[in-house]
This record gives sequence, structure tokens and C-alpha cells, in this order.
Amino acid sequence: MTTEEITTERIEIAVADGTSMGGCLARPAGPGEYPGVVVAMELFGVDDHVRGICEDLARRGFTALAPDFYHRSQPGADLPHDESGRTRGFELLPQLTRGDVLADVTAALAALDGRGVRVTGMLGLSAGGHLTYLAATALDIPNAVVCYGGWLTGNPDLQVTGPEPTLALTPKISGRLLYLVGAEDHVIGPDEQREIAAALAAAGPRHAFHAYPGAGHSFLRSDTPAAADAYARIESWLRGE
Repeated sequence: MTTEEITTERIEIAVADGTSMGGCLARPAGPGEYPGVVVAMELFGVDDHVRGICEDLARRGFTALAPDFYHRSQPGADLPHDESGRTRGFELLPQLTRGDVLADVTAALAALDGRGVRVTGMLGLSAGGHLTYLAATALDIPNAVVCYGGWLTGNPDLQVTGPEPTLALTPKISGRLLYLVGAEDHVIGPDEQREIAAALAAAGPRHAFHAYPGAGHSFLRSDTPAAADAYARIESWLRGE
């Protein structure tokens, strides 16, 4: 289904560690059962792009929730998509631990469940792609989509990528995982792409890897055939198709 009538709101979510996490919630306006998707933000926080992703998912018939993973250090962070925002993002992202991320995703899943929403999956973008991959290895995520998630083979500057590389945890994924990336991605080079594809292939046929020729990093921000195809794949995967 598609609809232009959606509702959006900012909600507060209680996390098990006693903190409170903001989130952007979008869903179709009419009555009905709309499966829930947790959307994991890019480096720049819950910005216009992430809110737009949530709204697009709502128009496709989902209930989308983007939690603020930076809520412990800079609540409501909405960084500009430029060098200053990137610099600040790389000050905030290293503060995230695996425990923080899993607590936050658990809280987001519970927030959807508490609203009577059946959770169908999780979508992660860039840095949030890494968080989604990690969550899929530890939590019940039926259908995970990772868009150009970086540092899966490790990054000593980011707590969330270790101690063992997140990619090494691939056999622990309980649901299905789709990984989408641009073949010319400057963050995830050819060797790392091959490692990711091989790990998913070894983990079984429920997972899939797709690279878009000519596309670079964060291609969902562009109006390109790759982006259009990716949105279609994302919707289908999140529906369990």
C-alpha cells in the first residue's frame, strides 16, 4: 500500500539504564495494522534525511521509529551534512558502546510493541547500518536491512566495533539480513565488501548482499536509479518477501 496521509511525532522512550531517549515516529494516518521498523540514523543524528526515511516508510505502510542513539551525550543531535557535522559526529559516535546500542534498540522495539505495533525489522544507514548489523546478531530482528554500514571488520577508534569485529558475529544473526552498498563506496572498499558478502553467504541463504555499480556512499540521499531500486528492495525485505 502507499498513502500520502501520515502522522509524525516526537516521542520519549525509557531505556533500561535509566536514561530517556527521544525518537521520531511516523505512521500512516488511517486506522490499521502497520508493521514496525526501527530506523538507525547516520553519523549526523536524527536529521532531515532520517526523518524523511521514516516518512517514506510510513507512506509505504510501515510504522517507523528512529531512536536518538546520541541521547546520552547530545540529546536531539541534528548535525549538518557537512564537514562540521561530520567532525561533531565523530566526537559523538566513539562514545557509543555495544551495551548502549543494544539497550537502545531493545527500548525502541519495546516502544513499538507497547503501541500495539508488530515489529517486522530494522533499517540502518551508514553508521546506523553498523548498529543494525550488531543488533541483528544479538536481538530478535526478523528482517534487517543494512545500507552501506561501515567498520564491520573493525575500527580501533569506535567502541561499538569491538572487541571482536562485528562481522565475526554474523553466524549469530537469527533473522534475515540484506546488505546494500555502492560498489564505489569510499568508506567500504572492495576488499571489505568481498568480506561482507562472503560472511553473509557462509551464514546461509536467508541473507543477501547487493552492490550498485557506480554508486558511492550514502546513495539513498540521491535521486538515482540505485536509490530507487534500493527503496524497492528495502520495502520488500522488510515485508519478509
